[in-house]
Parts: sequence; C-alpha cells; structure tokens
Amino acid sequence: MIRTGFREWRHAANRLRRGFWYRFAVKCCAPTGEREDGREARGLGLRLEWATLGWNVIEAVVAVWAGVAAASIALVGFGLDSVIECLSGAALIWRLSGHAADERRERVALRMVGWSFLILAAYVAFDAVGALIRHEEPDAGLPGIVIASLSLVVMPLLARAKRGVARRMASAAMTADARQTDICAYLSAILLVGLALNATLGWRWGDPVAALLMTPIIAREGVMALRGKTCSC
Repeated sequence: MIRTGFREWRHAANRLRRGFWYRFAVKCCAPTGEREDGREARGLGLRLEWATLGWNVIEAVVAVWAGVAAASIALVGFGLDSVIECLSGAALIWRLSGHAADERRERVALRMVGWSFLILAAYVAFDAVGALIRHEEPDAGLPGIVIASLSLVVMPLLARAKRGVARRMASAAMTADARQTDICAYLSAILLVGLALNATLGWRWGDPVAALLMTPIIAREGVMALRGKTCSC
C-alpha cells in the first residue's frame, strides 16, 4: 500500500512538472504567443489611448462650440488642433488592438502618427500666419481658458504614462504618440500665454509667434516618425 501510494504521488508530481514546463514554454518561448507583460502593457496602452481620444473629443467639442459662440477664431483653431490629434490616437488604438509584437501594425501606426504630426504642423502654421495678417486678438473666453488649463494638467500625465508603456513594448509608434500628447499640452500653454501677454502688455502677436516657433518642432517629429525614428526626449 505504501509502495502504491508512493507511485501515485510520483506520477502526480511528474504531471505537475510537465504542466509547469508546458505553461512556461507557451508563455515565454512560443514564437506565436504573447507574453503576459506584453498583454498587460498593451491593455494599459489601449486604456490610455481611449482616455486620450475621449479627452480630445471633449476638448474639440467644447472649444469649437465656445469659439463659435464667442466668435473666437483662436479657440476654434484650438478645437481643430484636438481633432487632428484624434488621428494619432485612433492609429494607436488600431495598433494596440493587435499582437504586442506585430511589426506590420507598428510600422503602419508610426507612419499614421507621422502624417498626423505633419497635418498638425501645417494647420498650426496656417492658423498662426492668418492671425498675424488679420491682427487678431487672442480671445478664448472662460470655457476656452478652463479647457486649456485642464489640458495642461491632463496631457502631461497621459504622455508620461504612454512613455512608460512604450518602453515596456519597445514601441516607436507609442513613443511618437506620447510626443504628440506633449505637444497638445504645449499648444494649450501657448494659448494661455498668448491671452496673458495680450491682457497685460497688449502683445496680440505673442500667441501666433509662439505657435510658429512650435511648427518646425512638430514637423520634425512627423518627419522622424515617417522615417521610422522617434525622439526619446
């Protein structure tokens, strides 16, 4: 009876060991599998991108609505910036909906983010030059000031979290999208600084000039993304 019990125990131990090594091989060694850390990073990335997309939609709706109501071209332009930034978020959601190591999706998403950078750079330059030619005064109104101020808090937090996910996934597309989230915060700061300069010093040109100075930076990010490179800063 003791011998039979020992044999049963040994068989059970062998089954446990085989089960452990099988799970280990599937989790860590199978070429078509996805590691648990990759799945977790991809899930976190998806949540961050949906949060960014949702915020940009709210930002665009509020800014355009308030800008039309107040006849503020600066605020309407701020809302249209958010619409363009939604393109990058949508590209990343598509990228993260696939396997964490899907190189084809990674390349396509990085190019889509790159094009969204270039579209944003072109629009910012067009809007800034128009404001300078028309001698427009920056006027965002209370809703615009509130949404821009909130963006200064929300966007850097999202960008920092995205960079963490990008490092875990080794994703250039996610890194580029984090940079675009940073730029959204910079544009919010430019809007608020422009309002402050106009209110205190009468410098109506402060906002468009600052936006024009940002344009080469945005365009450079787009070109780098299209070349498959990203800035790690």
